[in-house]
Amino acid sequence: MPIQRRVNLKSTDNNGIEKKIKRGNAHRQASFWKRPTGYLLILTAFVVCGAVGWLYFNFDNEITETLVRQDEVVSQPKIFKVQCSEDYDNYKRYPGCTPQTCGRAVADGVVTHEEVRALRRLAERGLSLAGSDGGASILDLHSGALSMGKQFVNIYRYFAEQIKDVFSEEDFQLYRAVRARIQGMIAETFGLDPSRMYLTKPTFFSRINSTVAQTTHDEYWHPHVDKVTYGSFDYTSLLYLSDYGRDFGGGRFVFMDADGNRTVEPRAGRVSFFSSGSENLHRVEKVGWGTRFAITVSFTCDPAHAITDPAVP
Repeated sequence: MPIQRRVNLKSTDNNGIEKKIKRGNAHRQASFWKRPTGYLLILTAFVVCGAVGWLYFNFDNEITETLVRQDEVVSQPKIFKVQCSEDYDNYKRYPGCTPQTCGRAVADGVVTHEEVRALRRLAERGLSLAGSDGGASILDLHSGALSMGKQFVNIYRYFAEQIKDVFSEEDFQLYRAVRARIQGMIAETFGLDPSRMYLTKPTFFSRINSTVAQTTHDEYWHPHVDKVTYGSFDYTSLLYLSDYGRDFGGGRFVFMDADGNRTVEPRAGRVSFFSSGSENLHRVEKVGWGTRFAITVSFTCDPAHAITDPAVP
């Protein structure tokens, strides 16, 4: 019993102390808000938190590593291996082609400077006929798809009377030769049988600038996986026809890995290629200024999804 009384007395004393502490806290809080420094500290805290949040959500420079800079010259393919995803298990496997070793690679010198200029002129002539109202336009020589305003038209039909003044047989011969070289390089790098690789759609020229997007077709910057977006893709390549930092700003190609983002800086004549599964989740930075030209050349292992090289109609 004496122990119980002592406990009760202590409890009573604590209640009194707590009341005094609460009154003291309330007095100090009121004094804090009456002082100009009180408002200043709170305002500063909001500004700092807001700035940190803005930086976190709006900056597009979260690059962990630059795999290849624009001013580097990569005479032999620079290869970066990654573990293959399970995406390929959802499709029929084709010996000699379906990725067994996955990764990404970059090479310069696959095409000459003259060939790069000729391909860019080809793209500029075709895209000059129309183009998207937004910042991203495409020209697909295989299907004939051409951006026009907020939609697509078939360039071979819509501009039938002009087409032979726009493209020549030499243009298409160069396109086919470059495609074959890219295919051979991918096969050699990944240890594939090039005869078991097939060109697939979409394969196209792209022109990207800083014009505000008008439709979802203009929103090229979203993260995606090619094998998920286009089930036929097994290997993706890009041939750049303009220079990062000279012809345009932004527009870098970004691989989004679990441990950070890794980028390839475009260089005219540079080929960047990779296995198309989830191991190579990627995006393209928004172009801030200038114009970015490139060709996306895609390959499949499934002959049912093969497309033929284009020819002048």
